[in-house]
Amino acid sequence: MEVIFQSFVSGLPLLLIHFAVTLIMLALGIFTYVLVTPYNEIGLVKKGNPSAALSFSGALIGIAIPLSVAMAGSVNIMDIVVFGAVAIILQLLGYRITDLLLKGVPSRIENNEISAAITMVGIKISISLVNAAALSV
Repeated sequence: MEVIFQSFVSGLPLLLIHFAVTLIMLALGIFTYVLVTPYNEIGLVKKGNPSAALSFSGALIGIAIPLSVAMAGSVNIMDIVVFGAVAIILQLLGYRITDLLLKGVPSRIENNEISAAITMVGIKISISLVNAAALSV
């Protein structure tokens, strides 16, 4: 039992550091997402727009999935930072390309069209899963 406890005590600080770094990366990714989104999604969420809330939730999950894979496959903190940054850039690039290809979707989300938001959530999570798979190779 003491071996397990010693393993826990010695591994816990590293776990907490990796967790904190990944959460910081998530916050930076979401901050950047908010800056590049063609509409004020946070403002719409605060006003009670369910479509914006769905879309924003899709972005959160979409950025978190590849970051979790980057953390799981990391050897050190720099791995999390480097591969996490790559994951965030790929996600944001995918989101922007989607916004450009589906030109009317952002305004439909602003107008609270749930079908547009559900489509965006599906696209964001799909990009995220492909991104995460690429990171795990």
